[in-house]
Amino acid sequence: MSEEKIIVIDFGGQYNQLVARRVRECNVYCEILSYKTPLSKIMAESPKGLILTGGPSSCYEEGAATCEKALFECGIPVLGLCYGAQLMQLVLGGKVERAAMREYGHTEISVDTTSPLFSDVPGETSCFMSHFDHITALASGFKTIGHTKNCPFAAVSDDERKLYGLQFHPEVLHTPYGKTMIKNFVRDICDTRGTWEMGAFSERTIKELRDRIGDKKVLLALSGGVDSSVLAALLSKAIGRQLTCVFVDHGLLRKNEGDEVEAVFGPKGSFDLNFVRVNAKDRFLKDLSGVTDPEQKRKIIGKDFIDVFEEEAKKIGAVDFLAQGTIYPDVVESGLGGESAVIKSHHNVGGLPEHVDFKELVEPLRNLFKDEVREVGRKLSIPEKLVSRQPFPGPGLGVRIMGEVTEEKVRIVQEADFIFREEIRKAVERSGERPAWMPDQYFAALTNVRSVGVMGDERTYDHAIALRAVITSDFMTAESSEIPYEILHTVMSRIINEVRGVNRVFYDLTSKPPGTIELE
Repeated sequence: MSEEKIIVIDFGGQYNQLVARRVRECNVYCEILSYKTPLSKIMAESPKGLILTGGPSSCYEEGAATCEKALFECGIPVLGLCYGAQLMQLVLGGKVERAAMREYGHTEISVDTTSPLFSDVPGETSCFMSHFDHITALASGFKTIGHTKNCPFAAVSDDERKLYGLQFHPEVLHTPYGKTMIKNFVRDICDTRGTWEMGAFSERTIKELRDRIGDKKVLLALSGGVDSSVLAALLSKAIGRQLTCVFVDHGLLRKNEGDEVEAVFGPKGSFDLNFVRVNAKDRFLKDLSGVTDPEQKRKIIGKDFIDVFEEEAKKIGAVDFLAQGTIYPDVVESGLGGESAVIKSHHNVGGLPEHVDFKELVEPLRNLFKDEVREVGRKLSIPEKLVSRQPFPGPGLGVRIMGEVTEEKVRIVQEADFIFREEIRKAVERSGERPAWMPDQYFAALTNVRSVGVMGDERTYDHAIALRAVITSDFMTAESSEIPYEILHTVMSRIINEVRGVNRVFYDLTSKPPGTIELE
């Protein structure tokens, strides 16, 4: 990507991809590698600095994730976060023990503003803590540069060796000056120029695709979402009508979405590509019948996607490449980017199936985060309405319906979701500008709850809809949107009155973390 690179070494932390995202916000390229990666391979990447993530274990336990002492003797800056900070001390001769009191959530902290790590950070601020263990004795050469009421070594440094440790998580939005701390490390301490940006990525990727594909044909799974749309634009600029886009309408899309996708990308649209629409609703519903586990649903939908692609490939003749809109969070959440446990599997991650007919995968967005993909789309002059479209999961409403997926449940959630999005749109139009509460992603989901209600003086026993609306800048962390009550009340009233089979509406207030943006 670029001669400037920061490597995030993953010890199983739940925020590993968020750390990488924060580094890229500094216009410096970043990748995540497992702590098991040999040091020689890490150094072969010529990183300008290393960041050690958090982890779920105690670093002093037998068999815990660890690293070589030589990692801290390579002559490049290292920043340890939470587990990473504790491990740094343990490996270099310090001491780590179980704390008398666990710290979790917002914590007031005092920092040494003369430290380069805390440049432009107030001396008294707050941070997000999440730890049972803490450092009780510093390794030789280290000093304290931050403390809390219960954690005397909340931030430590060895300025001569450029080694730094933070017991808290600067990468999450709950640490107000966390971005500043990471920027100080990445740009100043690691001495990077910050030249990595999306325009250069687009130009380089189009050339690489053209050189790699040559005169061969490519099949793309086009959903009409941001990722696959940007991928289609990149490929069409690189190879033109050598690209065939297959739109699989699995019957799990939002209301009217299938026709909308065809209007944009089909024969009457503005894209120069071959477009094929496959109506496969019955096939997907049949295979999902009786299935309630979200991971199993995702795998079934992913397999059906691949099967449909194979069938379409045979119809259109020889196809050498399968293009997929895989992005970095997909890779990391599926357990392939580092050491984190699988959060959820993604239908477009994991390589080609054993019996697939395509020879190679094309995944040029694989190392980008969602907002970076949007920026690529803008560089390629894709209409803003499409670029800023809400994220929609590959398995569609299959993972916005808790429990078994049926045609009736799909109808319910489609109609409820349409009402919710319509009322949000109307409220924004009435305001004349983007209101502070405007969510970045919002949708209706069907819970696996049925409850007693009264409608028209009759007892009902119907479904409950959950409304989800979050504000986020990176989709790695999110807070629930404070949508005005009168809007939520209108949505509730319309859903219950207009959507047959619903008698209760909930609003999900959960932030991310601890929740995810999607419900499954």
